[in-house]
Amino acid sequence: MIAGKWRNLLLATAMFNLGFVIWFSFAPFTGEIADEFGLSVAQLGIVSSAAVIAVPLGRIIIGPLTDKFGAPVTASCTLVTVGIFSIISAYAQTYEVFTVSRVIASLAGITFVIGIQHVAEWFEEENLGLAEGVFAGVGNAGAGLGAYFTLPRIFGEGYVGPLFDANWRAAFFYTGVLAIVLGIVYFVFGQAAKSEEKRQATKEGVSAQQWLYIATRHGAVVLSAAYIMTFGLEVAMNGWLGTYYREGFGQGDIVIAATFAATFSIAAGLLRPLGGYISDVVARREKDILPWFEGRYREQWTFATLVFVVCTMFGMTAAGLTGNIYIAVVAGFFVGVGCAFSEGAIFAQVPAMFPDNSGTVAGVVGGIGTIGGSVYPLVFAAPFLPNLHTGYAIVGATMIPILVLSAWVFQPHIAEEATTGGWFVDEAHTATNTVAADD
Repeated sequence: MIAGKWRNLLLATAMFNLGFVIWFSFAPFTGEIADEFGLSVAQLGIVSSAAVIAVPLGRIIIGPLTDKFGAPVTASCTLVTVGIFSIISAYAQTYEVFTVSRVIASLAGITFVIGIQHVAEWFEEENLGLAEGVFAGVGNAGAGLGAYFTLPRIFGEGYVGPLFDANWRAAFFYTGVLAIVLGIVYFVFGQAAKSEEKRQATKEGVSAQQWLYIATRHGAVVLSAAYIMTFGLEVAMNGWLGTYYREGFGQGDIVIAATFAATFSIAAGLLRPLGGYISDVVARREKDILPWFEGRYREQWTFATLVFVVCTMFGMTAAGLTGNIYIAVVAGFFVGVGCAFSEGAIFAQVPAMFPDNSGTVAGVVGGIGTIGGSVYPLVFAAPFLPNLHTGYAIVGATMIPILVLSAWVFQPHIAEEATTGGWFVDEAHTATNTVAADD
């Protein structure tokens, strides 16, 4: 029998991986979907944005619900719901039904918060960065290895199956069936926490008042903003790169375009454990890598990765303007590396900061962070831009204020009180006492 923490890590990772496959399963098939429903490139950008639109609010809601009821319950309900609407989208005959069903199926993206909370309930603080990185990294690879690399090969051009002649309809149907099956398995074999004491400590910490208090702490706010420019960017790129390589460089082969896009997703997913592991290492060894934030070891690594992400976005535009698709693919790979390292660093900090409220904080950070996945595709596909390459630099420029906010919060005297200092909510509230006790 697999030990409890490894079994639950495996369940959480499988859930998140399949969730990302479903979330981005439309991306490799945008050409066929556009032909069927008569969509323009700008409308494809709207579809890409719509596939993310339900996730931010869904993550914010599912976080405290997972703290309250436990991951097996919320994971099962989410997977079954997502599976049903993925199947509905496979049978859609109108653009309206297709869009609505895909918006609901996109709730597959909230599986991230459920898994973050579940892993935090089982692993000790000194190994949280690596454990969360493995979960999120392998899970994120579902966008690359699953949606971009595997699905176009199983359901390629000219696909003819027992139920569907359209490849994208078959992909949506069968991934929906898998989600329902995994939802049942998760409910049967998953355990909410490593001990009853841990389960009760997390469960009893849930309240609307405490949620508001936590969501306005400096630590939660800055990590949420940082997640906009990292995971939000990853979501946007996962949904957009297939279209970008096809339209920006005239690459009409669906498998090749999807393979190019998958290089970003694979980097953003599989390297994420390394980002979390480095955060663990610098914290354990108390190693200052940026003297401006002396003594704040995890914060130093996080800030360094955020700077790298901004630089790679400007590099993405420069690479695209060369007109060489291979240079653009390499640049996209480095953007993926930056996202992976940053996301691993951010979610090494989240459960370490708020050990008994990991679901709530993960919901806030993950939910707000996902907003970038809705906004950035609209910039990438904006019709007023001179070309499809310019949008990356514009997005990079919008990230600079987040760097400034991060630099302010990561100052040692601010960072020391990042879980108690904040905005808008009075520290005298009862929720303050609860959080302070958890610290």
